[in-house]
Amino acid sequence: MSRQNQATAAAMLPWRMGLMLWQAQAVIAMRMLGAAGLWSLSPGESNRMVTEKVVAAAESGRAAARAMARCASPALVAGAALKPVGQRTSANMRRLLRRGPNFISD
Repeated sequence: MSRQNQATAAAMLPWRMGLMLWQAQAVIAMRMLGAAGLWSLSPGESNRMVTEKVVAAAESGRAAARAMARCASPALVAGAALKPVGQRTSANMRRLLRRGPNFISD
């Protein structure tokens, strides 16, 4: 990878991390509202929120290891590790937003 691409990856990393953290907080909020009966959650949501973390952590570790094996820059290794987690948080946020709140009547 060229130096310019490495610099771009390093510059984008804080933005990608910030987006993932913001989405994770939104997911946590919707799940907490769901626990209070104010957000529509699927019956398996409790199990899902535990098991998905294990899978995402394993995928993240494998992606980071592959990047390190290619002698990638630290920013690219961090970006590779962030990708599976970011994909999960993004998908969770979209899925939970579609379910919507329970307190709005039609």
